[in-house]
Amino acid sequence: MKYLILIPDGMADYPVEDLGNLTPMQKANKPAMDYLASKSLVGTVSNVPEGMVPESDTANMAILSFDPKIYSKGRSPLEAVSMGIDMKSDETAYRCNVVTLTEDQDKYEDRIILDHSADEISTEEADQLIKALEKELGNEMRKFYTGVSYRHCLIWKNSDDKYNFMRPHDILGKRIGEYLPRIEDGGAEFLELMKKSYDILKDHPVNKARKARGLKPANSAWLWSPGKKPQLPSFKEKWGMNAAVISAVDLIKGIGLCAQMNSIDVEGATGNVHTNYDGKAQAAIDAFKNGAELVYVHVEGPDECGHRAEIENKVKSIELIDQKILAPVYKYLCESGEDFKIMVLPDHPTPICRRTHTMDPVPFFIYSSNSSLEGCDTFNEFTAKDMGYYVENGYTLMELLTKN
Repeated sequence: MKYLILIPDGMADYPVEDLGNLTPMQKANKPAMDYLASKSLVGTVSNVPEGMVPESDTANMAILSFDPKIYSKGRSPLEAVSMGIDMKSDETAYRCNVVTLTEDQDKYEDRIILDHSADEISTEEADQLIKALEKELGNEMRKFYTGVSYRHCLIWKNSDDKYNFMRPHDILGKRIGEYLPRIEDGGAEFLELMKKSYDILKDHPVNKARKARGLKPANSAWLWSPGKKPQLPSFKEKWGMNAAVISAVDLIKGIGLCAQMNSIDVEGATGNVHTNYDGKAQAAIDAFKNGAELVYVHVEGPDECGHRAEIENKVKSIELIDQKILAPVYKYLCESGEDFKIMVLPDHPTPICRRTHTMDPVPFFIYSSNSSLEGCDTFNEFTAKDMGYYVENGYTLMELLTKN
């Protein structure tokens, strides 16, 4: 038996007025998803436990069968693992976004956050900015590491791994003052570092060049999601399967590596709508050919479009995932001569009107090549809910997928 798990990150949404009050899933032309869902077990699932933040680390950890209440240590340590950083027990990892703040206010606190991704800055440009931060702010206690696009890592010795930072994508368009680390709560060092980062980055040659091209500058660091070195059980020991993970995002790679899965990089995979869909499909097919029994394909595009309120691009990303990833991998599995199952679901919703993640249950389907169920004719948030099948804990999905 082969298993494909496909995660269009943040695909679920709310009705959008500009789409005729349809969701992007309803609007998208996705024949492969709809066909498979018509013959599948279809329902909804909550991947994020009550009381936890609806982040991708928590949700994807749950889908891979690891109870977030037990294993979640924050997203930054997982990203650090993916980046090859050997964290020590006295070190804390922080996500370090390079973000866009307005520049026409005198005080840092009065600035408004315009973009958590600085127009999805290229990794090459961001690397120069992170190196500038390391030169000016790095020392024997803390070190900056370049990640992908706007997503980077700060490792800090003997630092607070429980500080409650604000997620930058939750406050887009707002004055940052009330959301910055608070001195009275022990956030003085974090606040000082973020303020100094603005002074270092605002006139950096990379940002001057970006402005000249009409792009937003990455003019400040934003710290969030701290955590210690994570530990996950071996996926193979738990499920008895060789498994591979395919993602452009360090967070998802880190979960896979911590679970001792094979993490496969795809050239041209970006983490946004303009990614190498064909390459991800071929990587999944090659992984199956090379002995993987389960392949976990994560695609970040719909999530980024939700954060950026890009309505047409979110619809387009869903269509491309269906056409260029799901359809060819399904075709390969049909021709392989082996029984297989396919599970498709977003990890969490990223509604365009909210521009951040929500706690709503997400639609899923599980298709089996050796059985045919009466599913729904089209796969979306409402048809899945109407099926009346609800899974309360996402970390039980793997058991549902693998049982006869």
